[in-house]
Order: sequence, then structure tokens, then C-alpha cells
Amino acid sequence: MLNQAISSMAITFIITALLSASSLAAVKDAQTLIDFAPHVHEGSKESRPILFQVAEKKHNKKAYQTSRAGDTAGTSNDVNDPLEPINRVTFQFNEIVHAIILRPLAELYQLILPDEGRIAVRNFLKNLRSPVILANDLLQGETDRAWTTTQRMAINTTLGLGGLLDVADKWGLKSHSEDLGQTLAVWGIQDGFYLVLPIFGPSNPRDAVGKFVTSYIDPVSYWLDNTHRDDWSMARTVVGAIDDFAGVMNDLQKLKETSVDYYAALRSISRQKRNTEIRNGELGDAPIFDLKYDFDADLTFQ
Repeated sequence: MLNQAISSMAITFIITALLSASSLAAVKDAQTLIDFAPHVHEGSKESRPILFQVAEKKHNKKAYQTSRAGDTAGTSNDVNDPLEPINRVTFQFNEIVHAIILRPLAELYQLILPDEGRIAVRNFLKNLRSPVILANDLLQGETDRAWTTTQRMAINTTLGLGGLLDVADKWGLKSHSEDLGQTLAVWGIQDGFYLVLPIFGPSNPRDAVGKFVTSYIDPVSYWLDNTHRDDWSMARTVVGAIDDFAGVMNDLQKLKETSVDYYAALRSISRQKRNTEIRNGELGDAPIFDLKYDFDADLTFQ
């Protein structure tokens, strides 16, 4: 177990260094690629397959479904935290993990890597998750967003050098996030009570189930698990967690310093953020990090 942990950490730093070095070279050598066809997306809607031209109708259906789910949640008790004593214990445990592990690693990560390197890491991990986003787009009937995800995955995997560069974003194909928890919400499954998971943080029964099941529909995670590349899978998880936390740790610290009850403040913000995600809206400035992207990679380990 110790050997595996050491090996995983070594691979983590190797991956981070390689991604950073590759990104710095890529930014210099591939800038013309990004600007090669900045308007390639224009007119693409008319040339899409008929399947994707019905997206507007599907989107309206989802808006109706999520609106009903959101209205129900909004009229229910905003607290809905029957396990609060247990949740607060788990919350304190997570705070200890943040203080002694995540924050030091995140600060070291920011110190070692330049901005371009961290952007490349984020782009690479986001591209790895594209198949999961695509699957949930389709499960939700979001064909327009599925088409965008497909284009992004194809462009960034090729012209974006395996995802290090977000060429698709420069061409107007904006990224979005979908997961199984959101899909279950669209299908009408309520979130239930508030739940704080160890390491993963704020959640609820619906999203917790979705989080654990997601690893089984992630082809990258499935391949790593079935080819016994546990070290690489854990490295992916660690890098993703550190990158996610580095981006929000200062906001979380400010929230902690200005809140009378940090636990309650984070509970409220996480719920608002989740409802906004389900509605495909903007996340705003809610300082709540989400480790779902790459912690899913390890959930199928035996």
C-alpha cells in the first residue's frame, strides 16, 4: 500500500511536470493553430445532422423538468440536514485534510507551475472527462450540447495536442459540465437531504450515487482500472484534486473568515451552485470547489 502511494505521488509529479513543459512549448508553437479558423463554428448549426437540430425542443423540455425540480427544492426546508451532527464531524475531518494535505500541495503546485502550465493541466483533465460529459448530454436529451461536446473532444484531442490546448474554446465552442447526478435530477429524482462525504465534501444521496456510478461509464477510468494501471489512475485523481483546490482555496479561506458559521455558509452555497448546474446556468462567484472530475477515476478500485 505504501509502495503504491509513493509510486502514485512520483507519477503525479512526473505528469504535472510533463504537462507543464508540453504546454509551454505548445503555447509558443501552436498559437497559430488556435487562430487558424476562429470562425469555424459559424454556420455549423445549419450543417449539423438532423439529430442535433432538435436540440432546442429538448432543451425546453429539460428547462421545464429542472424548473419543477428546482421549485420543489426551493419550497422545501432550506436546511434539510437531519444528519447535521454527523455531517459536521465529517466536515471537520475534511477541513483537517485540506489544512495538512491539500493546501500545502496546492501552494507548492502554484509555486512550481506557471499559469500556462496550470491551464494546460486543467485543459488536459477536462478533455479526459469529455466522454462522460457526452454520455450525460445524450442521457438528458441535450443533443445540441452533445454536438458541442463531440466537436470539442475531436478538436482538442487533435489540434489541441491531446487536450493541452483548448482550441475549441477559441473557436467559440464553450465547455460545460454534466454528470450523472445532474442527469438523475433531469429525470425527476429529488436530491434528498444534505450530506457531507469524506474527502468529496458537500453532496446529497442522489449526487453521491451518481458520483460512484459515474466511474463505470468513464472509459478512461475503466481502461486504467482494467489494465491494472492503478498508479496512473491515482495520479490523475491527485493532480485533478490539487488543481481544483488551488483555484478556490483563497475564496474558501475568505468565506471561512467572514462567516459566522462556515459549515452553514458552505452548505447554502453548495446547494445554490448545484441547482444552477442542473439548470445549465452560470455558476457566478460561489466559492465552492468540486472534486468530482478526477476523484471519479479511483472509484472502481478493488
